[in-house]
Amino acid sequence: MSITGEKLLSDSAVRNAKPKEKIYTLRDGGGLFLVMEPSGRKWWRLRITFAKKENTFSLGDYPVVTLAMAREESLKIRSRSARGIDPGVFRKSEKAQRCGEGTFEAVAREWMALKSPGWSQSHKGKTNAILEKDVFPYIGSRPIGEISAGELLSVLKRIDIRSSATARKAYSTCKQVFVHDIPSGRVTVSPAIGLHAHLSPRIVRHMAAPTTKEETARLLRSIDGYAGTFVVYCALRLSPMFFVRPGTLRSMEWADVDFEQAEWRIPIEHLKRRQLDKLARRGEIAHIVPLCHQALVILQDLYQLTGNGRYVFPAIRHKDQCISNNTVRSALRGMGFTGDDITPHGFRHMASTHLHELGFPSHLIEKQLAHSDQNRIRAVYNHAEYLSERKRMMQAWADYLDDLKDGKLEKIVPIRAVG
Repeated sequence: MSITGEKLLSDSAVRNAKPKEKIYTLRDGGGLFLVMEPSGRKWWRLRITFAKKENTFSLGDYPVVTLAMAREESLKIRSRSARGIDPGVFRKSEKAQRCGEGTFEAVAREWMALKSPGWSQSHKGKTNAILEKDVFPYIGSRPIGEISAGELLSVLKRIDIRSSATARKAYSTCKQVFVHDIPSGRVTVSPAIGLHAHLSPRIVRHMAAPTTKEETARLLRSIDGYAGTFVVYCALRLSPMFFVRPGTLRSMEWADVDFEQAEWRIPIEHLKRRQLDKLARRGEIAHIVPLCHQALVILQDLYQLTGNGRYVFPAIRHKDQCISNNTVRSALRGMGFTGDDITPHGFRHMASTHLHELGFPSHLIEKQLAHSDQNRIRAVYNHAEYLSERKRMMQAWADYLDDLKDGKLEKIVPIRAVG
């Protein structure tokens, strides 16, 4: 008997199993079972669940793969799964390495197996699909150290004809694969380096944002004159004040807003973090956005309209959902701002640029941008780090935005000089 109470197979039971008219199975412990075909063929399979999805793997034919060998391989796969390693991705990596060690595909699958445990299922699926469909067919079988910048450029241009967004993702993924393999010695210089000048601006563009006082003032005045719904109007006004990631803003919940403490206390699952961290620390406050006076007024007004629901910015038709990821972008386009002028993510770049120019310390700005701390242990406890200083910075920032909007372009006092 196994530790789970399942009856285990014996060598004699496997050896003496006879074929029947239809396929049947003999089960061992831990999801391992023997498939018996009418032809007399016997082969091993393993069924496990990873990330709430069922996976089935072939472990080879009996008697080439004995009962003991099948159990050993089953244990290895289940052990990797318990450590958060996707068994399907890992086996593809192994297969690619057997077929051609050192090829781009082998290295990319090795990189995927190493990195993907911390990714969301959506991100993992998109990355794998891009590699399988758009990259491997062209350079997958090539030795990674022999791939030239010209070859990579051809791959990216081919993708760009169909989708610039996909080409951007492919470019980013390939860069990471090449960097991953540098320690092996096969790649000395990544062919992705220096491609910027030869790629379409659609592929290499950064998140656009106004960075001068005049450009920022024009944007703020346009937002003040927005003629759409009140919910979107408030989301637009708060975007430059908070400069959080667009997905974090649109999914803002009233339960996380503390009017008395003047804080927006954000749980880790609403931030950009490794999926495993989100699952392990679900519900934990991972970031605090101090609420300046201007933000409190906007939120108190908005509470009268949407405060009886979950989301601060609910969708018009489905109140149980937040506004879509395209709502703020569409509003900006409707005001005449193109993707080269401003993107929802660009508010972060805009705030960072101005705050650095105004003399605020980098560690405060980085902390308020919620850039993840590489020290995992310290990151659990530091959501309130430098909170009093950040509260003063955020109030000074909001006052500065008002001055810009009103045509007062004088420099504010850096936080280190604030008493």
